[in-house]
Amino acid sequence: MSPMPHATTDTPWWKPEVHEGRRAALLARNRIQAGLRGWFAARDFLEVDPVALQVSPGNEAHLHGFATEAIGNEGQGRRMYLHTSPEFAMKKLLAAGERRIASFAHVWRNRERGPLHSPEFTMLEWYRAGEEYSVLMQDTVEFLRLAAETAGSAELRFRDRFCDPFAPPERLSVAEAFQRYAGIDLLATLDPDGTPRAPVLGAAMDSLGLRRAADDTWSDMLSRVLVEKVEPHLGLGRITILDRYPAAEAALARRTPDDPRVAERFEVYACGVELANGFGELTNPEEQRRRFQAEMDEKERVYGERYPIDEDFLEALHHMPAASGIALGFDRLVMLATHAPRIDDVIWTPVAR
Repeated sequence: MSPMPHATTDTPWWKPEVHEGRRAALLARNRIQAGLRGWFAARDFLEVDPVALQVSPGNEAHLHGFATEAIGNEGQGRRMYLHTSPEFAMKKLLAAGERRIASFAHVWRNRERGPLHSPEFTMLEWYRAGEEYSVLMQDTVEFLRLAAETAGSAELRFRDRFCDPFAPPERLSVAEAFQRYAGIDLLATLDPDGTPRAPVLGAAMDSLGLRRAADDTWSDMLSRVLVEKVEPHLGLGRITILDRYPAAEAALARRTPDDPRVAERFEVYACGVELANGFGELTNPEEQRRRFQAEMDEKERVYGERYPIDEDFLEALHHMPAASGIALGFDRLVMLATHAPRIDDVIWTPVAR
């Protein structure tokens, strides 16, 4: 597709000449969304519409919600949040008895703005009760192919990087990726029960001359290596499925049956861009509470704040069946299918700058 005019502070997106340049990608967005809805309907998924106003925006340390106040009829205020994902609400629907559900949900994340990030964006999230998480990998590959076909493109592209979604995807574990692209034995930095050993990972980084801060945690160091050394190589030429994350980096996923150090979590990459994050879902409420509390302790340490835990969600986990679920950044998928350089180019009315 030809380059499109960009909205700036001087030429906002609603200027006719800017909108005309964006319109082809926006119409492709609508066609892709319609195609995905048809895909779900043909497979007996129920499209649901979870409310965005929640008791907790999510309990991951480095996700930042938008807070608001809900005022009752008696005039008393209650702090609430716009969700960072529809996950808690959708899992409650699984507990209620639904088996296959999907949602195109608007979600909100603070501290996120850039070519690949918008404070408000659309998340496509879907769940399969009683099915293995590997099924979601094939779902996602099919979606990338559907998006490219619908946009009239043979490839996905982000700037100078391309991906052929029709080529067989690559699947590798996080440990394999660390060994291949950073020369680090990641599993050697974990105790047999999965507890991280920060000094071991720090020593590995030092031996390779990789930059780190003196107060970096194991998680900080893992994220630094992933972003700087691993992610730039993923999804180039073909789709990459990055599988089996360390359990310490998978707060909502169950551990793999063959190795307690890693969990049933995967991410899907194309053109070096992370598109989707999937889990074999954790359904043990006691373990989930421990993980949430650990995440909030880390959030308080780093950012000086913590979010409440949704007790209703933990209660629902007692009734939730074994399931697999995944969230896909729909705007990013449209970006890559239309070759747009920025996420704002494929959002009908971008958030004001």
